[in-house]
Amino acid sequence: MSHVIEIKVRGYHLDLFRHVNNARYLEFLEEARWSMLESRGSLAFFENSHYTLAVVNINIDYRRAAYMGEVLSIATSMKTIGNRSCIMRQLVTLKGTETIVADADVAFVIVDTRTEKAAVLEGELRTVMERLAPSPE
Repeated sequence: MSHVIEIKVRGYHLDLFRHVNNARYLEFLEEARWSMLESRGSLAFFENSHYTLAVVNINIDYRRAAYMGEVLSIATSMKTIGNRSCIMRQLVTLKGTETIVADADVAFVIVDTRTEKAAVLEGELRTVMERLAPSPE
């Protein structure tokens, strides 16, 4: 199941062309990922451990411009969990519609702050990441 948040487009999100600037979407997506971590209890784990998340790649497709006053729905889910990296899938739609505004795959690693290297996703760390994965329906 995806975690969903809503963001209302405000004037300060817009660029000279009066639509949401492409770089602003990265902030919207990050807000949605943080919200998912909080809602699934994973943020507390990271706050109390020697691990941190580091984005290593974002592939984003912009499908439609978003304008002031529109409400965007951002769905976030874990797509894959590998040995050292994960990919989250994010979908931005106009609230209440199936109109896709943007979609992205965000790859990240968990960095062990003691070694500054990507941690192997095993044991408790893997369990924490699996809590972010969709449950079987």
